[in-house]
Amino acid sequence: MDFRLSDEQIEFQQHCHRFAEEVIRPAAERYDREQQVPYEIVKEARARGLHGFDLLTKMATDDQGLFGVIYAEELHWGCAGIALAISASSLAAAGIAASGTPEQIQRWVPDCYGLGDEIKYGAYAVTEPSAGSDVKSLRTTARRDGDEWVLNGNKIFISNGGIADVTVVVALTDPELGHRSQASFIVPKGTPGFSQGKKEDKLGIRASQTTELVLEDCRIPLENLLGGMDKLERKLERARSGQSSGSSNALATFEITRPLVGAGALGIARAAYEDTLDLLDGRADEDGPLLEQQRVQHVIADVATEIEASRLLVQRAAWMGRNGVPMSGGQGSMSKLKAGDVAMWCTTALMDLVGPEAGLADNPLQKYFRDAKIFQLFEGTAQIQRLVISRMQVAERRRQLAAAAEVIGELAERERAVAGAAA
Repeated sequence: MDFRLSDEQIEFQQHCHRFAEEVIRPAAERYDREQQVPYEIVKEARARGLHGFDLLTKMATDDQGLFGVIYAEELHWGCAGIALAISASSLAAAGIAASGTPEQIQRWVPDCYGLGDEIKYGAYAVTEPSAGSDVKSLRTTARRDGDEWVLNGNKIFISNGGIADVTVVVALTDPELGHRSQASFIVPKGTPGFSQGKKEDKLGIRASQTTELVLEDCRIPLENLLGGMDKLERKLERARSGQSSGSSNALATFEITRPLVGAGALGIARAAYEDTLDLLDGRADEDGPLLEQQRVQHVIADVATEIEASRLLVQRAAWMGRNGVPMSGGQGSMSKLKAGDVAMWCTTALMDLVGPEAGLADNPLQKYFRDAKIFQLFEGTAQIQRLVISRMQVAERRRQLAAAAEVIGELAERERAVAGAAA
């Protein structure tokens, strides 16, 4: 076991950090204030190999699976909103990869990013007004009509909503079967009946566009069903016969991306920590230099420890995902839960340490605080993550006990066989 990053990983980390420091941070305050999509910064990311297929190729060469979480941490260290604007298309690409056929992956993933100098965007539409973290409560429907699907429903809080060239929409294909009939569909930009609704005015991650999406008799070709008709019909037949239809496409996609979300939260926490150290260094009050006071040192120690612990959970989950190790104990959810809670706690604790000036508009800590909150909410709230982890831990323990009982039974049988032969 080696916890050190490889030379290639360190070089990539430094490359990402330079981009965050030189390009993202100088523009962060402007885009946060104006709530505009940072198109020019996305173009610069592409030029530096930090957006699109060059980046996907880079990540695919890392057998440890750490390039993705390194990338997310460093870009979020620069600005969480801009980082999400650059990387939000990856959720749509992950949804296509999780559910699509090889032909669909080849056809649609490029349209999530664009090729050459052309920049395109992808969006992943799951959340609805009556169904946030509970993907089993979705109500958007997809009805087959000849060679087309007709989609109706509303999606909310969709990153890249309205600007995406490709949107993956999760919908029910049989309302009587409910969540067991969920499927994912490709809806290209400009499709009749598909429109942007309200653009959200958000507390944090303000450089990333988040909107409502409206589907009103939206017609798409039959082949835009990810995975194809044969796969869907098998799933529906299992559901009708009372068999498990397997995990939902949305849940499968989120399991892939949770360590990346955790790494983003980690980048915010680290940025707040480093800025606080720099801000307090050289300052003193009637009790002496601040960084030499025990009350300050205790907070600094706790924050540093929590950040390091979070990073280990994130990197472990990323490694497990890349190497096909089942996260049967909820390790993906653990990484997202821990890092999200740590980001919120760290920014709060550090603002308390700095005092009233931390809440002023020109102090970066107030922005980190605003950006951190969403990491306890999207892609499964902290409360939902705890439920997922608990259920998986209980199931894992039962499997362990059953396996142990089976081994003990086999040993007992062998002992009886030996005793019988000896007699």
